[in-house]
Amino acid sequence: MDTELRADCARCFGLCCVAPAFSKSADFAIDKPAGHACPNLQGDLRCGIHRDLRQRGFPGCTVFDCFGAGQKVAQVTFGGRDWRAAPETAAPMFAAFAVMRELHELLWYLREARALPAARSLRSRLDAAFDQVEAATRSSELTTIEPKVYWETADPLLRKASELARAGVPRRQEKHRSDLIGARLRGADLRGANLRGAYLIGADLRGADLRLADLIGADLRAADLRSANLRDSLFLTQPQANAARGDRTTRLPPSVSRPTHWPS
Repeated sequence: MDTELRADCARCFGLCCVAPAFSKSADFAIDKPAGHACPNLQGDLRCGIHRDLRQRGFPGCTVFDCFGAGQKVAQVTFGGRDWRAAPETAAPMFAAFAVMRELHELLWYLREARALPAARSLRSRLDAAFDQVEAATRSSELTTIEPKVYWETADPLLRKASELARAGVPRRQEKHRSDLIGARLRGADLRGANLRGAYLIGADLRGADLRLADLIGADLRAADLRSANLRDSLFLTQPQANAARGDRTTRLPPSVSRPTHWPS
C-alpha cells in the first residue's frame, strides 16, 4: 500500500482545517470561510475535538480524506515551510492543496487499477498515466495545472480496467449514474455492477454483495453497509466508506480502513 496516498496529519500544516470553506449544515456546526482556520484547530495543528467531531456537529470532518495531498503540499511543494511562520505562503499553499487533492485522488484510482490482475494488458499504459500525474504533483507551478486534463486522459483506462475486472461476472447490472437514493437493496446481488456515479444516498445495502462492483464516484452518504461484502469492490475510497454506515460485519477491501466512527 502506498502510504503517500494516505493522509499523514503529523506532516501537514492543518490544511484541511484552514484551506476549504464550509457552511453551517448537517455536516458542519458553523460557517467557515476559505483560508480561515477552524476555531477547533489548536496551536499544534491538531483538532481540539477530534474524538468528538460527530457529537459536536462536525460529521463532515470525519468523512473528508485528502489522499495524502496535505503532507505532499506541506513537505514537497513548500519544502516544509509552515504558512503561519511564512504568511506569504498561505494563499498559494491553500490553492495548491485543492489541486493536489484532485491529483492524489486520481493517483489512488490508477494505483488500484494497476493492482487488478485482469488489467495486466493495460499495465504499461496505467504506469505511464500514473507517472504523468505523479510528475504533475511535483510541479513548481501547481496552481496552473488543470486536474481535469489528467482525468480525461486516465478515465478511459480506468473504465477499461473495470470492464476487464468485471467481465467474468454473469448478469452484471448497469447502474451508471442511477438514482438509487433510499433504494431497498438489502441482500442484493450487485457483483460486477457498474455503479459509477450512482446516487446511493441512504440506500439499504445491508448484506448486499458488491464484490467487483465499480464504485467510482458513487455517492454512499448514509448508505447502510452493515454485513455488505465490498471486499473486492473496485475503486472504493476512504471518503466513501467514511460517509456510509457500517459495522464490524462490513467487509472492506484492504486499501480502505474501517472508519473509527462505525460501531464495533
